[in-house]
Amino acid sequence: VNLVVQIGDLCVLTWCLVLQLDDLTLRGLKLNHRERRFIKFASAEYQGQLYMTPQDFIESVTDSEPRPRMKRRVLRERDLEQFIQEVPLLSKGSPDMFRTIFDQGIISYTEYLFLLSILTKPQTGFRIAFNMFDTDGNQRVDKEEFLVLEKIFSTARRDRLNRALEGAVKAVDGDEGDLEEVVEDELQKRHVVDTTLLLHFFGRKGKQDLKFEEFKMFMENLQTEVLEIEFNEFSKGLPAITELDFAKILLRYTYLQSDQYEMYLERLLDRIPEGRGITFNEFKSFCQFLNTLDDFAIAMRMYTLADQPISQEEFHRAVKICTGAELSPHIVDTVFKIFDDDGDGQLSYKEFIAIMRDRLHRGFKHTSRSEGWEAFKQCVKRSPPASQSQQPREGWVGFKACVKAAMNENQPQQPSVT
Repeated sequence: VNLVVQIGDLCVLTWCLVLQLDDLTLRGLKLNHRERRFIKFASAEYQGQLYMTPQDFIESVTDSEPRPRMKRRVLRERDLEQFIQEVPLLSKGSPDMFRTIFDQGIISYTEYLFLLSILTKPQTGFRIAFNMFDTDGNQRVDKEEFLVLEKIFSTARRDRLNRALEGAVKAVDGDEGDLEEVVEDELQKRHVVDTTLLLHFFGRKGKQDLKFEEFKMFMENLQTEVLEIEFNEFSKGLPAITELDFAKILLRYTYLQSDQYEMYLERLLDRIPEGRGITFNEFKSFCQFLNTLDDFAIAMRMYTLADQPISQEEFHRAVKICTGAELSPHIVDTVFKIFDDDGDGQLSYKEFIAIMRDRLHRGFKHTSRSEGWEAFKQCVKRSPPASQSQQPREGWVGFKACVKAAMNENQPQQPSVT
């Protein structure tokens, strides 16, 4: 027992030293959720810069943890030359492109942000996204125009790093001239690499132009691919998932407590003891509707301000207005059975909107708890000092609990769906 306590004390000391080093080198800098998640899932490195593979990106938006790996893969020139052969032509794009390329490609951090934004874009937003790239208004996007918007992302991040690290640089070196070296971080270096997206959009020579219809097809394919992966996780090769599986998918990225999560599932089971199942097309249509959630919220607010309950008929009408398409009666009935508090056939609007926002943004929009080192430090502070009457093993158990909390950083609060 004494040996365990001594080992525990040594681990505490080691972790505290790491914490102090972390505070010193990143003084004033707080990585946001997307930055932390990119670093966590990125499995490749080239000339000191981190990259995701297409498979890494898929896992980052469908899983809470990356697949096990010993260390990051350090890429060389010959690897990049090989990756070029794996990228399909723009005309050959498909809803399984990312899965087909797997780990034979690279995605930069700014491209990661771009792809995340695609997943939450409604059909009406595709044209707006394209026009943001089309700086000269000729209805085509060339490689230079695409890289301009990427440069905006990079500049914004460097500015934030400059402000955050300026004090640390002055304190350590007393010389502002070292600042540029500091901001050359592992997410954004100055070297130029033809990533998988650049090759797919603009060809191997970078001379092709990207037209709107091609851009729209790429966005639709990516949305479909991610939804297929989520659906297939539960369908197990069958053409439909159960209503319970549908509820689990909706709730998996939300910040519900375990008892709340179980309450929703039990409510659904009580109200649909034997379901008929939900097809992929029904599931996809509902997820595409969620991309118009802001417009839907405006439409629903008109009813709530007038203290009018929201029935399935009003729900159907609002969806049709926002999307131009209709949801199947069965999937709307299932949603009502999940979010209808008292079983009166009316939707609990505020609760539905709040939970669906978490689902839509896959837990990225807010963080309701401390994560990582902050969680560890706060946990240690909350732990009382060991007393003479305390059993020796309790301090070690408490330390392990703090370590576990720290290692769960970036994982959205979601109950197990297995």
